[in-house]
Amino acid sequence: MSGTQQPLVEVDTLVAELDQADPPTLLDVRWRLVGPPGRDDYLAGHLPGAVFVDLDTALCGPPGAGGRHPLPDPAALQAALRAAGVRAGHPVVVYDGGDGLAAARAWWTLRWAGHRSVRLLHGGYPAWVVAGRPVSTDAPAARPGDVVVRPGELPVLDAGQAAALAAADDAVLLDVRAAPRYRGEVEPIDPVAGHVPGAANLPAGVYVGPDGRFPAAEVLSERFAEAGVTEGRAVGAYCGSGVTAAQAVLALHLAGRTDAALYVGSWSNWVADPARPVASGSTPGH
Repeated sequence: MSGTQQPLVEVDTLVAELDQADPPTLLDVRWRLVGPPGRDDYLAGHLPGAVFVDLDTALCGPPGAGGRHPLPDPAALQAALRAAGVRAGHPVVVYDGGDGLAAARAWWTLRWAGHRSVRLLHGGYPAWVVAGRPVSTDAPAARPGDVVVRPGELPVLDAGQAAALAAADDAVLLDVRAAPRYRGEVEPIDPVAGHVPGAANLPAGVYVGPDGRFPAAEVLSERFAEAGVTEGRAVGAYCGSGVTAAQAVLALHLAGRTDAALYVGSWSNWVADPARPVASGSTPGH
């Protein structure tokens, strides 16, 4: 396995790499929480050579008590990645429709699965198009890959660990949902409103733009520090179902916090057990 790469790649860099004799494997992971499936977008136009991978069915497990986007079964994930052409140690670039959410969860999942050479196309498909680069409507047949999934390379939290992190003085659990959802004023998706007691709110819009682009590392560090992410304090993140929070973990990696843990089940898992406590209103960070 080659060494871990920086999480982001810009369009111009990717263009040069795609001209190489053995270019990176491209995965199109466009996805919407609601609306037409991402595969429709893929068929309408994608990066030449890219293979479509479905976030819901290939990169996550079936929804249930574990949450709406739980961890995938390792064997099923390995089969899906091999079918998409992912090879052991060979670079992978993932991209989505621009907000970076699905691509970040794909990046996180491959890293968790032990594949270190994976990057996210910064700005996604829109950045490629704006740069005037060619697109294709051909759906290529991927050469079968040989990646071996070895889960556990990135840290994860279960509900109990998330609760412990939120309660600890030397740690911070970030809730990266919009502030009204955190405060329990609205909950458009899950059956219970509120947040994990002790969690600090840092809405995703604070550290990433709507175009899926991240500010410089020092800016990210400052914004996370304002939410309590400082040196010597453990950090984890959750959202509604572990997609937006995967983007938070990517942002934390960019800020130098490669130890950041993801509560994969997130709020959708937390509220699946009515015995778990729920907080509302504005709770100060530690």
